[in-house]
Amino acid sequence: MLTLKRILCPVDLSEVSAHGAEWAGTIAGWYGATVTAVHAVDPIVPALQGSGRATQRRKDDLADDVRRRLEGEARAMFDAAVKAGTEVHAVVDLASPSAAILKHAESLPADLIVMGTHGASGFERLVLGSVTEKVLRKARCPVLTVPPKAEATSRLPFSHVLCAVDFSDSSLRGVDYAMSLAKESDARLTLVHIVEWPWPEPPPPPMDEVPPVLAMQLGDFRRHREQEAAARLLTLIPEEARDWCQPTIEVRHGKAYVEVLRVAAEAQADLIVIGMHGRNPIDLAMFGSTVNQVVRRARCPVLTIRT
Repeated sequence: MLTLKRILCPVDLSEVSAHGAEWAGTIAGWYGATVTAVHAVDPIVPALQGSGRATQRRKDDLADDVRRRLEGEARAMFDAAVKAGTEVHAVVDLASPSAAILKHAESLPADLIVMGTHGASGFERLVLGSVTEKVLRKARCPVLTVPPKAEATSRLPFSHVLCAVDFSDSSLRGVDYAMSLAKESDARLTLVHIVEWPWPEPPPPPMDEVPPVLAMQLGDFRRHREQEAAARLLTLIPEEARDWCQPTIEVRHGKAYVEVLRVAAEAQADLIVIGMHGRNPIDLAMFGSTVNQVVRRARCPVLTIRT
């Protein structure tokens, strides 16, 4: 079973972070964990109005009354969790949001970071180096990202957990998390593997445009990849899991993030679990990884696991 003792939840006092706080409080209640709410105040603030120049000044500290007020507002976002018996601590940090989140995640140390996201609308999803992306890329513990309440289709406890598996170490660790969460929620569990080809799918390329011998070989190879992936997925499901959930497997073809989101929508998944690995910061910034695309576009929470 999954053990969670310390949950970190960043809050910017917005409706988006309030939704993340709701999830953090509920999960903490399940596992008997404590929650640390972190509110970051960026030390770089606009210069005084009327200076005539677009300069900035550094704010070295917060006044005690301001700090106390912000701590109170951050803690108030967890009133329901506190009333339910969850221990909640509020911290106000003078730092950039990503730096504050990562620092406190290390110092606790956090077993899980729960953070609300602003979704994928407009220019926001194109901004490079966003707080969420930095936390996903650098945090050592799992990160649960929660979409805006207005866009969310999920509910607690989970009824269907979807785990994307590419057989990397991080995704195999994700299977353990997905199984534990499915068992805790008495939820269905689906493991999905996406086979990516050099052409966009669906639909597959018309085979009548391929020489017959190559078409036969390609078809055989395609079936081999499907059967191999399905067999490997089945080995990840222990026999006893069939006693407490309804595990299923899916093998799809196409762009990984597109198909993961498609399966999640078809299955009405309440949670997507996905491993993150192998992409350097330049790749992440310029093109976006499968994880980033899933997090930005998912209509249910996404639990990101890394080794």
